[in-house]
Amino acid sequence: MASLTTLRNSLRAPVSLHPFLLQNSTPRALYHSYEHDLPPPYRNPEAAILSSALAHVPNHGFTTIALTLGARETGYLDISSNLFPKGAFELVKYHLVTQRLGLKNRLQFPDEGRLGVGRKVRSLILSRLQANVETGVVGRWQEALALMSLAENIPASLRELSALSDEIWFLAGDVSVDSSWYTKRASLAAVYAAAEVYQTTDTSTGFRDTEAFLDRRLEEVRTIGGAVGGTVEWAGFQAGAVVNLMRSKGLRI
Repeated sequence: MASLTTLRNSLRAPVSLHPFLLQNSTPRALYHSYEHDLPPPYRNPEAAILSSALAHVPNHGFTTIALTLGARETGYLDISSNLFPKGAFELVKYHLVTQRLGLKNRLQFPDEGRLGVGRKVRSLILSRLQANVETGVVGRWQEALALMSLAENIPASLRELSALSDEIWFLAGDVSVDSSWYTKRASLAAVYAAAEVYQTTDTSTGFRDTEAFLDRRLEEVRTIGGAVGGTVEWAGFQAGAVVNLMRSKGLRI
């Protein structure tokens, strides 16, 4: 008979699942901001500094200078910027988190019967892109993309992009629980990332070219994505397209 110690260690051992089992298991959202009241993502001092620092991004970029100015304006010592071990990336992440959490308040659909899920997804993406304009960071967003592409920041950046995709699908009224749950979120994340990159070089009035670019990408998802079905090749194609687009804009990734 196995000893108690052996049994305890076996229970603690991590379970390795084959990718096929993961792909075909019952999909389940790990996060939605609506499910229950979560604690604030930032403590009061951090939120105060980051919020103030974000106002300096249009002039100073996503830099430690903006962080230092934010600390100074909120009555904290300049050294308080050391609260953020990842430096300027913490400022990027703050913008991503707060805009994702605020999306449900930016755009609402009172008449559930008039708009389909697809049109709601489009509206939500445009609303999120508009937030980059309204906060004044769109002119500095290539700096943010460069910070997000650093190896040490990629995991956190991808998690936040995944959370945004999850939130958009829920707010649009998607209730699917089949294998397409994964594919749709991967596709939407790739489409949003591509549109955001495109927006950084868009000089058209009211970012109309970005809107047209988004419509083309969404149409590709509707036509090509449907033909591919639930396979990972479609998500891989979208991810590669995003990387190539970012490189074409001069980002070193």
